[in-house]
Parts: sequence; structure tokens; C-alpha cells
Amino acid sequence: MKKGSIIAILLLGAAYLQAQQVHSFSIKDAIEYAHKNNARIKNAILDLQIQLQSNKAIAAGALPTLSATAGTTDYFNIPVQPVSDFITPAIYGVLVQQGVKDANGNPITQPTGEPAVFPFSLYQKYSATGGVTLQQTLFDGQVFVGLKARKTSIDYARKAIDLTEESIRVNIYKVYYQLVVGKTMIDQINANISRAEKLLHDANEMYTNGFSEKLDVDRATVQLANLQTQQLSTQNNIDNGYLGLKYLLGMPIKDSLVLTDDFTEEDVKSGMLADTTHKYEDRNDYQGLQLQDKLNDFNIRRYKSSYYPTLNLNGAYQKNAYSNSYNFFSKSGSWFTTSYVGLNINVPIFSGFLKDANLKKARLQSLQVKNQIEDLKISIDNDIAQAQNNFRTAIITVDNQKQNKTLAESVYDQTKKKYESGLASNSDITNAQTDLITAQTNYVNALYNAVIAKIDFLKAIGKI
Repeated sequence: MKKGSIIAILLLGAAYLQAQQVHSFSIKDAIEYAHKNNARIKNAILDLQIQLQSNKAIAAGALPTLSATAGTTDYFNIPVQPVSDFITPAIYGVLVQQGVKDANGNPITQPTGEPAVFPFSLYQKYSATGGVTLQQTLFDGQVFVGLKARKTSIDYARKAIDLTEESIRVNIYKVYYQLVVGKTMIDQINANISRAEKLLHDANEMYTNGFSEKLDVDRATVQLANLQTQQLSTQNNIDNGYLGLKYLLGMPIKDSLVLTDDFTEEDVKSGMLADTTHKYEDRNDYQGLQLQDKLNDFNIRRYKSSYYPTLNLNGAYQKNAYSNSYNFFSKSGSWFTTSYVGLNINVPIFSGFLKDANLKKARLQSLQVKNQIEDLKISIDNDIAQAQNNFRTAIITVDNQKQNKTLAESVYDQTKKKYESGLASNSDITNAQTDLITAQTNYVNALYNAVIAKIDFLKAIGKI
């Protein structure tokens, strides 16, 4: 291989190692990482920022608006208005009434026919204007209700963040400890594979020396193959579990993740079910519905306010100039000032029953949320009762499976000694090992189920 190719390979390898990060996480570290990187949590935080901007838009409705305008016009063709000659007929009418005669001595008469039309214009070729306009809402019930609802809307957005974080946190706990259990399971499988390999070796030796049958060798081979298959399946589940945990954390798949926490039976049992009392207010979903109920009350008040009149203040200050030559900014230019202040009141009379429909809809939505609150109370009571039952059962199961595992280990050890002394058959040691594997698997599964039951109980009482 050429020297340049070797250098290129080394550089690529260094770049890959640099891009790949190794994370050693306790369960607390994992949750903190997810808080910063999980997409759902980040979007919930963005929803809070969006609500903050929406609140600023609501506040803008109560603040004055000030705008400035400036412009100039050059008429290439000055607009004109045709005006009828109304002066001449009026003069003739006066002369006729007074009996005035013309130069020939004949009485003057009213002329007949259409009056003459003259072009007339009020415009000049150039014009310019500049000014400022002010508008201020003095009273608008909907705006004022919106201002009062701002804090509740922010609290609701924050509670949505809490709910999202809680959901992610619960899943992280479950997957994290599932992987911890998986490591224990792999260790046990590896130990059992070592025993099975030793058993297969002994069976082969005894068969070669004529002290056992080929059936004993086949039975040991099958047991070893089953353990190797179990090892492969368990490792595949663990690998997929790490991928799932990385997704929950918002971690790049290429990064490496090492779990540093462990747990024991004492960790699972400690501090649990000491106090079975609970408060609905400890649950984030209950708090969220309460805030939604408050927002619905504000919504009802907003639609009620749509029946009230609105009062607005407006004013303007303008400068205008007109000329047939563009000399507005010279000393000879003349500017004319216009200014005013006005009040405008708008009294709603009839809107095609739109206000009535919106108000009734808001009241019905408020009733829906109140029903959801009552339903959630029942659901919380049910969740806690089931979680308590599941946890008690899980702890009892752990104790039972631990006793079974201890007993299976004792039976295996005694059978192994008998087998090595020639007092037990190959079938006896194989069966003992099978029972031991089953007892170990059941114990690890029971321990994991107890952890899940504890997490579910903490979630049910709002303490996760």
C-alpha cells in the first residue's frame, strides 16, 4: 500500500473518531441530556416562546399606534371638473324681471338652449403632504380580557412542557433500566454458556472413553446451542434498546452510550407504598386541565365582551402644500396645517347571531373540560390503585423468584458434585442446569417488572 493511501486512511479514521462521541450517563445525566436535545421537548419550549409572542400581540391591541406619512404628486395632466355656466342665465333672469331693454329698445328675454360648460380645476400641478396619525383603543372588552388571560396562557404552555418532559422521562427510566437488566441477563447467559461448554466437553470425554452414550453428547450440544441462540436474541434486543434510548435522548445514532447506573432489590423496594395518600394536583395532566378550564372561562368572557361598545381615540397632524412649480422647500413655499382629535364609538347591534353562536360554543367547550376533569379524577384513582396492586405483586414475585433462583443454584451445585463423582447422570445435570437457567431468567424478569411497577406508581401519584 502506498504511503499516501495509508495517510488518507489514518486521516479518515481520525475524523470518524472525532465525529463519534462517547457518553457515559447515569439516569440523571440521561434525563438532563434529553431535556436539551429531545425534539418533542424542544418544540414544547418553542411553543412557550410562541405564546410569549402571541401575548405581546395581544398587548399591542391596548397600546397606541403611531404612523407617519409623506408623499408628493406631479400631475402631468391636471384633473378638471366640467362646470355649467349658471351665472349668465341668472343675470338674464334679473334683467328680465327688471324690464331692461336692449340697445334697440326691445325687452331683454331669457336665452334658450343648453347653458355653456366651462372646464374648472381645484388642483395644481404639484402637491406635497406629510404628517403623523395616532390611534388609541380606550375601551374594548375583548382586548382587556385577552390581557387578563396572558398569564394563564403562559402557565398552560409551561405545563405542556412539563407533560412532555414527564412522558419522555418515564420512557427513559423504563428503557434505561431495561438495558441495565439486559446486561445482567447477558452476564448470566455467558456464565451458563461456560457451564454448558464444560458439560459438553465432559460428555465428549466420557463418550470417547466409553462411559456415556452419544445421546448425552447430543443433549449437551442442544443445550449449548439454545443458550447461544438466547445470547444472540438478548444481545439483539439490547442493541435495539440502545438505539431506542438514543432516540429518546435526541442523541446521534453514531455516538456511543455507556450506562453507569445499576439497581438492586433494595433500590426497588426503598420508600415505596409508605404513604398511599395522593393529591390530584400533583399530576401534571390534572394541572393542565385546570389551566385549560381557566382559559375557557376567559374565552367565555371574551365573547360576552363582544356585545359591549368599543371606544377609540384618533388624531392626526398634517402639512400640505400645492403649487404650479416644485418649490415646496424654498422660502417662498407655503405649507398649510391640518390637525384634529376625534373619538369613535362603535355600538354592535346585530351580527347575524355570530356572537351568540360563539358564546354558546365557548360555554359548551367549558362544560367538556369540566367533564374531563371529573373523569380524570376517577382515572387517577384507578391508576394509583392498579399501580399499588401491581407493585405489591411485583415485589412478592421478586422475593419468590429469588428463593427459586437460590434453590436452583443449590440443586445445580449438588447435582454437579454428584455428576463429577459419577453418582448422577448426564440427564440429571442437564435438567438441573435447565432449571437454573429458567430460575435466573424468571428472577431477572421479575426484578425488571418491579422496576417498571415502581415507575408506573410514581407516575400515577405525580412524583416521577
